[in-house]
Amino acid sequence: MITSKIIANGILRAITIIVLVALFIFFLYQIQSVLIYLVVALILTLIGNPILDFFKKRLKFKQTLSTIVTLVIFILIISCFVLMFIPLISTQGQNLSLLKTSEIEKNLNQLLNQSSAFLESYHIDSEKMIKEANIASKINFNFIPNFLNSIIGTISSFGMGLASVLFITFFFLKDRLLFVKGLKKLIPDSQEVKIIHSLHKIDHLLSRYFIGLLLQLSIIFLLYLIVLFIFGIPNPFIIAFLCSVLNIVPYIGPLIASALAAILTMLSNLGNDFQTEILPTTIFVLIGFWIVQIIDNNLSQPIIFSKSVSSHPLEIFLVILIAGFLSGILGMIIAVPFYTILKVIGKEFFPEYKIIHLLTKNI
Repeated sequence: MITSKIIANGILRAITIIVLVALFIFFLYQIQSVLIYLVVALILTLIGNPILDFFKKRLKFKQTLSTIVTLVIFILIISCFVLMFIPLISTQGQNLSLLKTSEIEKNLNQLLNQSSAFLESYHIDSEKMIKEANIASKINFNFIPNFLNSIIGTISSFGMGLASVLFITFFFLKDRLLFVKGLKKLIPDSQEVKIIHSLHKIDHLLSRYFIGLLLQLSIIFLLYLIVLFIFGIPNPFIIAFLCSVLNIVPYIGPLIASALAAILTMLSNLGNDFQTEILPTTIFVLIGFWIVQIIDNNLSQPIIFSKSVSSHPLEIFLVILIAGFLSGILGMIIAVPFYTILKVIGKEFFPEYKIIHLLTKNI
């Protein structure tokens, strides 16, 4: 018989659980920076594992020495990027018109007027429409310095964050076997083989994925750089780097990168004739970027998505699309790694289901 005491205890237990969950979520929110450090360190660990294994197996280095050499390689790569881009940004940043909102508004108005004159030459009455719309005056350009201030704040804490990430990565790489042994003590004996095998498989697939992703972005960066050099666009390193990083976001990123390249190309050619110089150059740059995307979509992405994580390109496309609807851009970025983890878990623990067997037959 259910008494008032039992009901009260049930309500009290439910309230306690809700409070504890809320406190846990609040705690995670408060330490979100630490969680980001851990995630970045884990990604670096997955990338560094094959490098560390190479030094251990091929060069017969000890575990600690292999870890140190792997971290030194990471530091050298990061240093090269910093040394390459910081001087360019500091000396040529004003040429990109990123610091003066009044200059941006002036340049956009000039660009709109030139576009209007070009359309007028083809008897398209757009000048009146553009001026009445007064687009530039309706855009709040104050968000740009605010955005830059946030970037500067991020850069100022970059040193501490980088040191923390590298410190965590060092122990992830050095003591990964120790972590596995500790995990074995926590998991039930009946599930130990499946869980350990799943972790090894996930580590292997994600390591291949992130290394492939770095290779893909490097190829895209070089191809973008070649396109920008061919057409003499100022600040090609910065533009190519920004546009290649945007490719981390599947499908949407390349579109944003093309739009960004077109805008920066037009702004960098202000003062020249719109019809004979600005417009043709922008079109040629866009064509170059689209050719790069064709190369990437038909060579780089199939290698990464199909071979590195053993998934069909259509399967990956649908996963990314669903993740985009559910969680936006962040969901699209983490869709492939998260889906890979789910596939490995499904193969190890639920192989009797036909749909899981079909999806995981290549793993």
